[in-house]
This record gives sequence, C-alpha cells and structure tokens, in this order.
Amino acid sequence: MTNLRIGNGYDVHTLVEGRKLILGGVEIPHTKGVLGHSDGDVLVHAIMDAILGALSLGDIGQHFPDTEDKYEGIDSMILLDHVNKIMKEKGYEIINLDSIIVAQRPKVKPYIESMRNSISKVLKISNDQVSVKATTEECLGFTGREEGIKSYCVVLLKKTV
Repeated sequence: MTNLRIGNGYDVHTLVEGRKLILGGVEIPHTKGVLGHSDGDVLVHAIMDAILGALSLGDIGQHFPDTEDKYEGIDSMILLDHVNKIMKEKGYEIINLDSIIVAQRPKVKPYIESMRNSISKVLKISNDQVSVKATTEECLGFTGREEGIKSYCVVLLKKTV
C-alpha cells in the first residue's frame, strides 16, 4: 500500500547546567537542561525526524542546520510546525505517532499530558493520535548517569490526495 508510510526518529542531547529542559514543548523544572543549537527538545526533534523520514526527506539537520544562526535557540515547536506544513504540502496526514523519552531524571510522567496537548496542537491532530511515554535505563549508560537524554519516535502517515 503506497498510501501509508512509516517513519522512525531519534534524537539525543547532553544535559548541562544553566540551560532549560524543554520536552514536547513543555518546560520541565530540573537542575540541568539540554545542550543544543536550538532549544534542544529531543522529543520534538525525534518526532520531526520520524515525519521527515516517512516522507523520504532526510532529517532535521538537513532542514534546520546548526550552522545557521537563525536556528540558534529557536523553539522546536516552530520547527515542528514547519515540518507539519511540509507533510501537508506532500499530501500526507498523521494517523498516529508513538514516542518515548529516555532519562534517569527528572521524572517526566507529571508532564506527559501537557506534552501530548502541546504536540497535538501544533500538528493539528487529536490527543489520542499522540503517544508519549517515558522510561529510565536503570542507571545504565549515559542516560542512567544523567549525562544526557534521548527520545525515539515512530509515526504512521496516510496519503490524503
């Protein structure tokens, strides 16, 4: 069936002091934030990569290079809106997306509904089309040592035209 497409996205950023922690467009109180050229929202970056991948349009680095000053510190939700417009122009819509945040700390469960609301609002889809989950790696690896945070996303698109 050529009217369905699946995309897979992944992003990772280092956690550092002195930066905000933004996930799914929501600021999460924490002692560390993410180091990145934009706001470093790993969840939204994984979602964008999944959408772009499903459309065979490369990745966010190709569309929003970290060598361009205009993207420095930019709100990733602005970039997500742009990717959503590209998807619509190509004649596709999201059936659903399933994502996961991997971090030892902070615990993000209290913020998941806000993230889902924020993401679904920008993508102009219903909340039940957006899944956000979170897990730790049981103190293993760079996320377990609280050196970084990562996110994965899978998206299913449907041709509309």
